[in-house]
Amino acid sequence: MKTARIIYNPTSGRETFKNELPDVLIQLERSGYIASAHATTRAGDATEAARAACDLGFDLIIAVGGDGTVSEVLNGIADFEARPHLGIIPMGTVNDFASALYIPSDIKSAVETIINGRTMFVDIGQMNNKYFMNIAGGGKITEVSYEAPSKLKAILGPLAYYIKGIEILPQITSTNIRIEYDENVFEGEVMLFLIGLTNSIGGFDKLVPNAKFNDGKFSLLIVEDVSLVELARIMTMAARGEHLNHEKVHYAKARDIRVSSYDEVQLNLDGEFGGLLPARFVNHQQHIAIRVPDEFYEEHMHDGM
Repeated sequence: MKTARIIYNPTSGRETFKNELPDVLIQLERSGYIASAHATTRAGDATEAARAACDLGFDLIIAVGGDGTVSEVLNGIADFEARPHLGIIPMGTVNDFASALYIPSDIKSAVETIINGRTMFVDIGQMNNKYFMNIAGGGKITEVSYEAPSKLKAILGPLAYYIKGIEILPQITSTNIRIEYDENVFEGEVMLFLIGLTNSIGGFDKLVPNAKFNDGKFSLLIVEDVSLVELARIMTMAARGEHLNHEKVHYAKARDIRVSSYDEVQLNLDGEFGGLLPARFVNHQQHIAIRVPDEFYEEHMHDGM
């Protein structure tokens, strides 16, 4: 018999999942799984629960919640040599990662994807001793997301909120940053740098063109020093997928990225505070096995080949 461990945030999705949990357990049991569940109680609990599930040899871990819950579960399994497959039931306010994988938001459909979908090995990123599955970023503008009402951040999403920061914090300035990526170096005044693994970031689905999920490379975006008016224009262009044509925007693919600065620069990992520079970002190619819909698998199965 296969074993499945559900790790869920009981406060996500207006507590909808808590009410649906018995049906989900039945759905899994009928598909041949011995299933059990763990409700998280605090920040970091999902990571501990995922580690425990790995120690016990579970075949499948199902993360239920938003990007934050999925990220915590990822950090719990990434260091293990024998890693359970990962399933996702998106129930958070921000579900960028699940959206990028075409995972349906309906609970029953998401479980069907986990049971009957395909298994795909996708890249993850490591920043110093932390892992991320979607986006890392830095620059003064990312710090806005920690100084504003959480309700507003939840509505707009991580990256979209950076744009809102232009209104809230007009004194945003650039930072002198050095970025070494593979054999290349960028050094100069930067408003924002983003290191992405998918193409769904803060509601933007055209920010990273032709994102590959398993090719072992990050998508690196650098926005040089510009006025706030010009920054707003770049973000508007990004919504249309035209931002790479701007002379102050740099785009590259890289496996290994080192970022440093003489200034104090906060980092954002998957929409949460990730510490301070300096940092090294390493891509772990096809490190995590995730259950995805057939449509996503067929579209991306050849990316890393």
